[in-house]
Amino acid sequence: MRWEGERQSDNVEDRRAGGGFGGMGGGLPRVGGRGIGIGGLLIALVLGWLFGINPLALLGLVGGAPGTESAQLQQPAQRPPADDKTAAFVSTVLASTEDVWSGLFRQAGGQYQAPTLVLFRGATRTACGMGQSAMGPFYCPADQKVYLDLGFFDTLRSQLGAPGEFAQAYVVAHEVGHHVQRLLGITEKVDAMRGRVPEEQMNALSVRLELQADCLAGVWAHHADKARNWLEPGDIEAGLNAASRIGDDTLQRRSQGVVVPESFTHGSSAQRVNWFRKGLDSGAMATCNTFETRKL
Repeated sequence: MRWEGERQSDNVEDRRAGGGFGGMGGGLPRVGGRGIGIGGLLIALVLGWLFGINPLALLGLVGGAPGTESAQLQQPAQRPPADDKTAAFVSTVLASTEDVWSGLFRQAGGQYQAPTLVLFRGATRTACGMGQSAMGPFYCPADQKVYLDLGFFDTLRSQLGAPGEFAQAYVVAHEVGHHVQRLLGITEKVDAMRGRVPEEQMNALSVRLELQADCLAGVWAHHADKARNWLEPGDIEAGLNAASRIGDDTLQRRSQGVVVPESFTHGSSAQRVNWFRKGLDSGAMATCNTFETRKL
């Protein structure tokens, strides 16, 4: 990706200086205020690598992760160090999402409100509860912030088999896609159904929500490349490979050896690739209406 020298976002908080813990308490992210994101150990942790799955919730635990009782108080928000190349990269990707979504919202007669990207290590307090690195990147609708432990990029490359900067950019753009869904009122409508419909039906709605975020990530990439000529040979393949590597079927097969489609919450590898590609090819938000199509 040709990103160096481009504008970096000011909407970045670096909480990494405090030794990894950004505060105590709050419990786990939950519906309505739950984190939605790409997650990150195996069966619970591999499923945690899916967008938005809390591995502690999968294990049936309540409260913060072991050891968070002695967590340090949250450090004041600060800018990432100027020599931190990975932080500069995600700050640049975030700035690009701001430019793209501001333009698209303006064309539609609206105004885009940019999210904040929080860099942390270990655990940090969020308005959705205690955010943990094992969850992977996630979005908290309650505070409109994307939370990211940059160590996830090592996991993405070495354990999930998805290297490349555009794979990393796809991760960030997917979380920003969840923010777009919140601004459009889509997240609230889906969460309002929880507890009112059977679990299998709720899982199906979650799949549509996640696939739409994949498509919105593709919409961003389409316009970012059109505006800045960012993409180099192999970048698109890296992004599509990342989408494939975190499909529910791929992660379930890897973690437990069997695939249980009715338990999917994020979509199969083929579906994730398909919807990311739809947004990437079209650049149109209208293409991303996963809730009104019968075949995903």
